[in-house]
Amino acid sequence: MINGDLRTIAMADWLENDLLMEISSCETASSDASFRRYFRVISDKNNYIVMDAPPDKENIEPFIRVAGILAQADVNVPMIYQQNLEDGFLLLEDFGSVCLLDQINNETAGALYQSACDALLNLQTSVLVTECALPHYDEALLQRELSIFEEWFLRELLDMEAPHCLWDRVKDSLISSALEQPTVCVHRDYHSRNLMVLNEDTQGIIDFQDAVVGPITYDLVSLLRDCYVAWPESEVEQWMNDYYDKLLKAALISCSLVQFKRWFDLMGMQRHLKAVGIFARLHLRDGKSNYLQDIPRTLNYIINVCSKYPELAEWGAYLEYQVLPKFEGYLLL
Repeated sequence: MINGDLRTIAMADWLENDLLMEISSCETASSDASFRRYFRVISDKNNYIVMDAPPDKENIEPFIRVAGILAQADVNVPMIYQQNLEDGFLLLEDFGSVCLLDQINNETAGALYQSACDALLNLQTSVLVTECALPHYDEALLQRELSIFEEWFLRELLDMEAPHCLWDRVKDSLISSALEQPTVCVHRDYHSRNLMVLNEDTQGIIDFQDAVVGPITYDLVSLLRDCYVAWPESEVEQWMNDYYDKLLKAALISCSLVQFKRWFDLMGMQRHLKAVGIFARLHLRDGKSNYLQDIPRTLNYIINVCSKYPELAEWGAYLEYQVLPKFEGYLLL
């Protein structure tokens, strides 16, 4: 019998009484930035993952729908064995507890990123955007995501207000760059914590429920300029160049490398601004303050990109000389 809070008691009732499973072990597998939790259970010597998604806070239907779309395209996502929509539980295939972030170091990075890029290329080539019925990463969604940075990081955390004309110019540049790119299926959180290392050549993909049809560089920059680990820019550029060649061969793009790199850089800025806002929100609203440690790395990604493009230089200077010092002061409080 599983003991714990009301949710875990309800989960145990579903597993043991509805599914007639004999549970010999149950332990927390992980939690994420949402209200979802994951438990690893053992029944008849088989491992499973149970997703706990409280219905009043989380909707598991998108996870089920996207899992079906990706599985049909031979993308390696966990199999869903059982569903309980009313109570918000799913019984899933267990991809283990080793994610990409746990495995990457100077010796393994090349092979692991190669595997992750191969999996991404399969995602982008196998899911047909004309048939998948996923929502589109449109201007309204891009605007909403950028507003998270302004509302939660600048205003709520730092009590700052970005210069309106400057912020509007930055948003216009980022949104225009995103919308002019070829579109593919976009995972939206394709990074080292959501790629599970199953063996030397195979990675399993999780946390895909927010997938959309959107810019072709989005998941690549999420992977290579990860909010949780940073690599020398020369290595990132080489991995990006290699992926550019793969996209050309797959006929997914026809642009120059210079154009592709600009898309990559500005898409990364958009994502990183959103991420900084989310990290601040997780701290202020949800009490998950460990994400604050990832903000300096993420802000520095943005500042470095701004230094490469004259039209973004003023924004980079604002972040470097006004915003970053104020955030560092906040950490000392």
